[in-house]
Amino acid sequence: MDHEKRRLDVLKSYDLLDTPAEKVFDDLTALAATLCQVPISLVSLVDQHRQWFKSRQGLDATETPRDMAFCHHAIRRDEVMVVEDATNDPRFEDNPLVTGDPNIRFYAGAPLEMESGYRIGTLCVIDQVPRSLDDDQLRALEVLRNAVVAHVELRGARLVTICAWCSNMLRDEHTGRHTDWQSWQKYLADTCSVTHGICPRCLELQRQKLSP
Repeated sequence: MDHEKRRLDVLKSYDLLDTPAEKVFDDLTALAATLCQVPISLVSLVDQHRQWFKSRQGLDATETPRDMAFCHHAIRRDEVMVVEDATNDPRFEDNPLVTGDPNIRFYAGAPLEMESGYRIGTLCVIDQVPRSLDDDQLRALEVLRNAVVAHVELRGARLVTICAWCSNMLRDEHTGRHTDWQSWQKYLADTCSVTHGICPRCLELQRQKLSP
């Protein structure tokens, strides 16, 4: 499968795009802005034709075209991408986000690499004046990026609700259908590749039945 198509499939599997702001992500971007001493911090998700901001500090826009996105470049690498002065970088000197609002000069983006190995976006910090980050600030950005990834992975976990009375019926929270109760057997058949074996308890019961 094409790498970019698979990356987009992974991004969409987390059901984050176009969702409301969430405090857990807003707290992390606020902390990133404070520690890096910048006015703008974002959790940016790189979609097919846009970058969309799950969380944003110091910026009104909710998304920008992907072909303008610094984060589009940042997800191509493992380490934090740092641009100290975008006006002196041939990749960005003519970028509308540099020549116009929000007048980006400094950018540092830590890629959000998921357990699958695909990078779906960044935690980034931005300033409107040229600058750099010291080693402690870079490390802080990486730690906060790891926290963003952990929360996204937790959000993507498949949870099921089991009936507290009979313990035989369950509902898949991932589907969002609150009336879709089903048996364990049907759920496993629909979500897993099922084969057969004999558990120790049943094996012992059978042994006892066959004993003279």
